[in-house]
Amino acid sequence: MDWFPIVFVIFKVLALGTGMYFAIKWHYDQVDKIERGSVLLAGGKIAGAFVLALLGVGAVAFVMSSMLGLDLGL
Repeated sequence: MDWFPIVFVIFKVLALGTGMYFAIKWHYDQVDKIERGSVLLAGGKIAGAFVLALLGVGAVAFVMSSMLGLDLGL
């Protein structure tokens, strides 16, 4: 029982490290297959969606806090 944590941690580090290496390698290989412009366009769409979602959450939080009577100093 004393050696189990040592072997388990070493195995876990090796397994996860190998998996991470191949996952990162696969993603870089996929980027090479796709044109750079389409990657930038997809990234821009995702960033835009994130900004809209952030504004939506902020608006909902502002309306809900006003409905609950919280003083926002406005």
